Amino acid sequence: MICQNDIKSLKTDIDEKIGQKIIVKGSLGRSKSFEKEATIEKAYPNLFVIKFEENNRNVSYSYTDILTRTIEVDVYDGKGYSPLIPPLSAIEA
Repeated sequence: MICQNDIKSLKTDIDEKIGQKIIVKGSLGRSKSFEKEATIEKAYPNLFVIKFEENNRNVSYSYTDILTRTIEVDVYDGKGYSPLIPPLSAIEA
């Protein structure tokens, strides 16, 4: 169950990462998925905006998209990419 504190915490994390490179992974349905590089552009109370590098297109996602794992976000820390939210296997262990 997603609680308001989870959303606030995630929003704070994303606010701190504005301008950083990320990789967004998600499903397009029927066994199709995508994985694209992007940059976090802006964060609002209910959603955040990213800009995909390959086509210079802005897309917005809600924080619950990450919490429900509709999309996965890996953040570039200068050395490599690490998940914004740990995989379920790491949380359950």
